[in-house]
Amino acid sequence: MAGKEKQPLIRITRRAALPWYQSWGIRAGAVLISVLVCALITVVTTGENPLSVFETIFNASFSTQRRIWVLFQNIAMLLSVSLAVVPAFKMRFWNLGGEGQILAGALATTACMICLRETLPNGLLIPVSFICSIAAGALWGLIPAFFKAKWGTNETLFTLMMNYIAIQLVSFFIIVWEMPKGAGQIGIINQSSGIGWLPAIGGQKYLLNILIVAVLTGLMFIYMNYSKHGYEITVVGESVRTAQYAGIKVEKVIIRTMILSGALCGLTGFLLVSGTDHTLTTTITGGRGFTAVMVAWLAKFNPIWMILTSFLLVFLDKGAGEISTNFGLNRSFSDILTGVILFFIIGSEFFINYRMSFRHSAKKEEERHV
Repeated sequence: MAGKEKQPLIRITRRAALPWYQSWGIRAGAVLISVLVCALITVVTTGENPLSVFETIFNASFSTQRRIWVLFQNIAMLLSVSLAVVPAFKMRFWNLGGEGQILAGALATTACMICLRETLPNGLLIPVSFICSIAAGALWGLIPAFFKAKWGTNETLFTLMMNYIAIQLVSFFIIVWEMPKGAGQIGIINQSSGIGWLPAIGGQKYLLNILIVAVLTGLMFIYMNYSKHGYEITVVGESVRTAQYAGIKVEKVIIRTMILSGALCGLTGFLLVSGTDHTLTTTITGGRGFTAVMVAWLAKFNPIWMILTSFLLVFLDKGAGEISTNFGLNRSFSDILTGVILFFIIGSEFFINYRMSFRHSAKKEEERHV
């Protein structure tokens, strides 16, 4: 008895890979629990009927046609940034500079719309803005990639610092282009002429954005799973030494992949300025550069599954904001609800990857093997 080793109360072991329907079942359960907890918090805080809380969450996205279009537009923009970070994250390059790369693209688009509006016709200005935004985003991705490839710098800190540089650049040019002078903001760019604005399809100004991102999702899925570049990204992400042994030029892959990642973020900046907001602010990204990291991670870097995770996060965030507004609570309350939702969603990944065994169940399992 004295020689017997005492077993821990809880033993945590890594699971084998779960089938997709089980892993998504766990995530769905986490979402359901998070919504119930949010409803409970709201009921305790406001004394409202919990059914009215669930109705508010649903109505925030689906009560009117306009809200439905706004929902899909927000999903498309979040998905666009998520697609941009997928190649870098698959390569184990922790690109946290999505915010700055989006701002770089948005700034380039704004510059084209303001500086070239009297020089180029609208049919030419839009393609020029598109190219410039992609180039600006690509440049913002290239800089940290070059330093990482050549001197092994920390890409996490480097890309984060690039975000702050982009914010200051945007702040500077907002003052340069402010309208009217002293307002501290640009206002709606080319409001009377609409020069540089993406055309509305079928009377819906968001539809073109959604279609572009839908095509981009399909292309990214093919690129990551069926192209040589996608294969090289996967190999580099799994083992740099294996990639070098296989003859893959790791530095070249890092630089090429981050140029692609930055370019796609720049494209998102173009869609936000030219297709949606028609203005430039330091907050135009809406935190999508960081939320995209969670979207990509939850979907295991699969572009198709990222559609679902983008929908889930946008839907729940809009619901939390609507609860705060309808029940007369401040914005901080909606942030609390969003935090609760994200806590459960992120926490579900633990139960997908690990199994918890209690002392008595572990003992029974040992007896079964005997």
